Amino acid sequence: MAPASSLPWPVLLLLIVLVSWCGQCSAGVDPTLGSVPALRGGQEDRHCLGFIAVNLTEDRFKLHQPYDLPPEQRYEFRDGVGRMWVYCTDKPLSPGSPTKPRSEILLNVRYTTGVWQFEDYGYVPAGTSGMSVMQVFDVSGRNTTLMLHEYGGRFMYYHDEARVVDASIYDRWFRLNVVHDVGAGALTVFVDGEDRLAVVGHSGYRHYFKFGVYTQMDPSHYMESRWRDVKVYTKLG
Repeated sequence: MAPASSLPWPVLLLLIVLVSWCGQCSAGVDPTLGSVPALRGGQEDRHCLGFIAVNLTEDRFKLHQPYDLPPEQRYEFRDGVGRMWVYCTDKPLSPGSPTKPRSEILLNVRYTTGVWQFEDYGYVPAGTSGMSVMQVFDVSGRNTTLMLHEYGGRFMYYHDEARVVDASIYDRWFRLNVVHDVGAGALTVFVDGEDRLAVVGHSGYRHYFKFGVYTQMDPSHYMESRWRDVKVYTKLG
């Protein structure tokens, strides 16, 4: 599992975030993504109107990995794609922590009001199961106001099988957008430009996004996710 690149991991993270630029929410398909499905009609614009991009500098990306391993043993960057992986037997984030293994990025863009949006392209290889791939933290007793889990190729709200966001996520690139309206206490999840989930948040007073691999219920021995073109937007007015 040695990383292919010899560049320091902070530089690799910077390469991911340099795609962020001030402008409107992405539309259509990035041709470098190969098999990313085309969006339908004008749906790519419906959840993007009025948003501007936040400047994501290198210091806003915080890698969390097992405390006894260097970053490059659970993260790599190759051909424009960041890859994160863990084994279910890995150590937690810190000694004595009751949490489960993870290799994920904390986006240090914290907000308390307004409307905010997370966007990226993700990929989950077949065989991976029992992990969280994206979270919206609320910094309260509950910790999260939204988690998107993956079990056996199904993408769902926490581990709620009645609220499946996508029934077949394996081995394909997908575009993920999560919109958080703090004032309304509402979150909406879009996959490939389609509205897939609308839920009420769990309160909290300061929020931020995380993505990658965080072990959950009944995990596979090995878990992996891949990400690129990560962006954060906020709405003016």
